[in-house]
Amino acid sequence: MDVMEPVPLPRLQPSRKEEIEDWPYLDEVTLLKTRSRKVCMTCHWFRHHAGVNCIPVLTCQLHQGLITHGEHLTSRCQGWTDDMTRQQGWAPEVA
Repeated sequence: MDVMEPVPLPRLQPSRKEEIEDWPYLDEVTLLKTRSRKVCMTCHWFRHHAGVNCIPVLTCQLHQGLITHGEHLTSRCQGWTDDMTRQQGWAPEVA
C-alpha cells in the first residue's frame, strides 16, 4: 500500500510593506454575507495572528486586509477557496 506524503502549503509572503496590523479592514463590497460553510474561517486564504497584547488579528491573505471579528464566521468573498487541509480531511482551526 502506497502512503501519500502531505503536500506542503507554500508560505504566503504579503506584498504590502506595512505591518499586518496596519492593513485596511475589508468592507461590505469585498465581504459578502453567507449562510453556508463557505465563510472566511474555512477559506484557504484565512489566517490569524497574535497582534498587540496577544489580541488575535484576523486576515485575508488574498486581499491582504483585516477581517473584523465575527465577520470571519458569517462572510466570504468571491475568491473563497477550500483549504488544502480541509480537502485532505483535517482542519483544526474549524474544530
